[in-house]
Order: sequence, then C-alpha cells, then structure tokens
Amino acid sequence: MTGNWRERAGTTFDCQKQPASGSRGMVVSNHPLASAAGMEMLAAGGNAIDAAIATLFTLTVVEPMMVGIIGGGMAHIRLADGSHRFIDGQSTVPLRVRPDTYRSKPGSAHDVFDTVGEENLNGPKAVATPGSLKAWCETLQRFGTMSLADVMQPAIKHASRGFVATPYLHECIVDGAQEMLKDKVISAVYLPGGTPLKAGDRVMPAEYAETLAHISRHGEAALYRGPLGDILVDYMKAHGGFITREDLTSYRTVERAPIRANYRGWEILGPPPPAASGVHIAQMLNILEGYDIAALGFGTAETIHLLAEVLKIAFADRAAASGDPDFVGVPVERLISKDYAGERRRALDPKRAQQWGAGVQPLESAHTTHMTAADAFGNVVATTQTINNLFGAKFMIPGLGTVPNNYMNLYDPRPGHALSLAPGKRVTTSMSPMMALRGGKLVYALGLPGGKRIFPSALQALVNLIDHRMRLQEAVEAPRVWTEGNALEVESAVPEGVRATLASFGHKVLAVPTVAGGMNAIQFHDDGSLTGAACWRADGSPIGLAGGLARAGVRFGLA
Repeated sequence: MTGNWRERAGTTFDCQKQPASGSRGMVVSNHPLASAAGMEMLAAGGNAIDAAIATLFTLTVVEPMMVGIIGGGMAHIRLADGSHRFIDGQSTVPLRVRPDTYRSKPGSAHDVFDTVGEENLNGPKAVATPGSLKAWCETLQRFGTMSLADVMQPAIKHASRGFVATPYLHECIVDGAQEMLKDKVISAVYLPGGTPLKAGDRVMPAEYAETLAHISRHGEAALYRGPLGDILVDYMKAHGGFITREDLTSYRTVERAPIRANYRGWEILGPPPPAASGVHIAQMLNILEGYDIAALGFGTAETIHLLAEVLKIAFADRAAASGDPDFVGVPVERLISKDYAGERRRALDPKRAQQWGAGVQPLESAHTTHMTAADAFGNVVATTQTINNLFGAKFMIPGLGTVPNNYMNLYDPRPGHALSLAPGKRVTTSMSPMMALRGGKLVYALGLPGGKRIFPSALQALVNLIDHRMRLQEAVEAPRVWTEGNALEVESAVPEGVRATLASFGHKVLAVPTVAGGMNAIQFHDDGSLTGAACWRADGSPIGLAGGLARAGVRFGLA
C-alpha cells in the first residue's frame, strides 16, 4: 500500500490556505492580529506561555464573539522538561443556583438543555462564574517569563486604536444580531445604528481598552477582588443574574493530569474531566484501532460509517457519565480501557447504522476559540477558550466593555443527571487541546472551537495524521463529519455517491457547510523545525519565527 492517501480516498479536496514554517517558534490562532501578538513575545525573547497569554488577550479584542475575560477554558501545557499539565479555568455554577433554578422547556429531548424564557441562554441569568482571567494571569506568573503589562500591550493597542472587521466577524454579528439588538451597549459597538458592522469597518471597543489597561496594572485581582468585580456583581444584582462577590473570591483554578491513550504506537494526550474530550477521544481511538482505517480510505462510506458509530457510542457514554469529578464519579479507567473498546467493537456492524445506549453508569454519590504556540526552548501551549455561544449571553456589561459567557446553557436544567446543576460545579465541555507523541517525542499539537463538535473533529484530525498520513495542512482542512445519534452531518465536500451509500447503511445524512470551527495545529519535525497550519473555517493564521541573532564577533565598518 502506497503512502498517498488520495489513492484510496472516497472524498478528495484541495487546501485553501498555506502552512507556515519556523525554527525558533510558532504561533497559530484564529486571527492574524492575535497570532502576531504572540509572535511579538517570542521575538522579544519570551517563551510559549508568554506568547499564548498575549494571543488570548488579543483574541478577546479581535475575536470578541468567541472569547473573553468573563469566560472559561482549558490549557494544555508541555514544558521544556517534557511534563504535561492541564490548567482548568472552566466556569462554575454560581453559588445561588440550585438544581431546579431553571424550568426545562416542555418536550425537550434528553440532550437538549433549553429552558423556559431561554434564561440559561441569553441575558444575565445565563452567566456562570468566570475562570479565564484568573487562569491566564496565574499561568503567566507560574510558567511565563514576561510581565502581565508587557504581554497585554498588543491587546490594549488594538482595543484603544480599533481594528478592521473581517468578513467572518461581520457574519458572526449578523448571526447574533436579533438578540444583540435588545442590548444598547453591545449594539453601540457591533451594530451601530442598528446595522451590523461590515467587513472593512473599524471596530472601536474603547471602554474595553480601559478595562484591559486596569488589568495590566492590577492583575486578576482587579476582577476577582477589585473594582471590576464590583461592576460585574452590581450589574448581576440589578438585572437578575446570579454571580455574587463570594463567587468571585472563592473561585479557584485546578491543575490536572492528562488523559493518556495509546493508538498504533502513538501516545495521545488530552484533557481530563470535567472536559469530556480526552476520555472519549481515547475511547474512540481504542475502538477504531481494531480496523485498518488507512486501507478503508479517507472519506469513504466505510470509514465515515465507523466514525459515525464510534461517535454515537461516545456521546451515549458522555450523556450518562461525564461531568465535574468533584460531583460525579466519572468511570475514566473503564471508558479508556482496551477491554471496553473491544466490547463495543464486537457489537458494531460495519455495514449497518445502530442506536447506541450508554455502556457505563456514573459513579454517583458551540463557539469557542483555540490557539497553539511553541518556542525554541521546548515549551508548547495548546489552549481552547470560550464564552460558549456566539457573543456569549448576547449583552455587554457597561463599565467593563466586554461580553460575558452563557455557560449555564451547558448544564442540564433537570435535576438528577450527570450534567445537572449544583452550586460550584464546573462546566463539562468538549474542548480538545490535544498533543500526540511518537517514541516519547512531541509531533503534533492541535485544537479547535465548535461546541459538541470539537472532540469529534479533533479525533478526525488525529486519524487523518496517523492513519491517512496527511500533511498537517491537509489534516486540519479535511472535510469532517459529526453525529451524536440523530442526523449524520457531513461537510458538503463529501460526494453524493458516498452520502447515498451511507444512507443505505441506515444513516440519516445531512450535508452541511461546516462541522465545527477553525482548527489550528503545529507539527514538530525531527530536525527541530516547525510547521503551523490553520484551516479555512475561521480567520486562522500561522506565524513562524526563523532566522536568529548575528554570529558572534561579526562587525562591519565603512572604509
């Protein structure tokens, strides 16, 4: 069998973007100004952690629909000594919230968390206690080399001077306009005069520039123990939100060990609970390991069918037994075991779609951003951050100039389930900042936004790289599929003939423009060089640092 995946493919495609290469560092994010902010830190002698935090703060300015300081996230950090850790800065349920605080919308399916009046989706009652700002500041202090003021300068600059809206930002504003128009403050920035900003218009979040400048001087205390927190708490009290001063002062980040999986001789490292992704990517890889995916070919009906079935299995188990490990006993060892994968594989029909139930029980008592950075010292950061839905809770807090999360929409409003509400409970997400090692050496770091579609897309990228041996750019741009048991979504590049065969297997096939968001990734080559790639689904831009300092002793003079 040759190494060219296209010879066996049922679906082919052409890449729309070009990768970047470097030897001294790489930053890839979903906006060129954010990638440039991170690269500025590397060029100044900073490390990957400095670059990551600079990138994230800049993303809160230029990608405001995806990420903010009133949000949450998960960072996967590999230090130069080869150690891996996850910094959990996920949002938590405010202490005033109880399991029955919201009323589930009558007739909602088990996996739909809609509530009466959309209280957990839009507005102040949708906002969970934020963790992102605290996590970023603590991470920089622990692992970075530069000051908070230095890494925040690019973000402050773009907020104070403004920046040009991209077509992608314009489309996101249009998508959220109906709800955002109900709030005068957010409308003044993104829908002036009631009309969405167009591509090429200048975005001027001047009030947010003042907030960033204050944080650069006072750190995370400005929000969690200071005047910015007062503004947030006062707004919540005045408008029916749940966050109190106690929520902010009691919030803690958590450092966690990665979930590790072995797949065809590769070691795959992903986030542990409360994130569902690492466990279920390991679970799905274990099942797929029993099939010759490379021989079946990329984008064939046979391969897509297997992907669909393992996705349905994973989502059935996720619904039953994923959650905050402080509240739910997640059966991690069972889920990621080869024996359990074998049980599931033996029940899988390679030619027939099935309905799957959970194979485990809990041991009871959509819009995001991602960035990846690497330096010349061996430090790597892959981090996914979000305010949950597009433009979060769809309003802006006066005095802060930022959009808060609507993370409460990710909890089950019905009591008695793994994902039900409880005071202080951390949100369960699909964030997948993944790294893949071969022979103990890091080869790939990747991630993407996209809600429930994140970890299935990360899985497919890993399969593209390991089984199909795609180039990095191909792997992040390749057409994707997704299902959690209902319709099988396939991106429109999948040919009609393949879709027809999948339908004959029993799948309800639905062609869609995109599955999940803009993936970005870094590949680490044996010669020390780096490749960075970002896909067409967002404004992703890789920037590589090469060259270096002058040779010692070099001088020149004029005769």
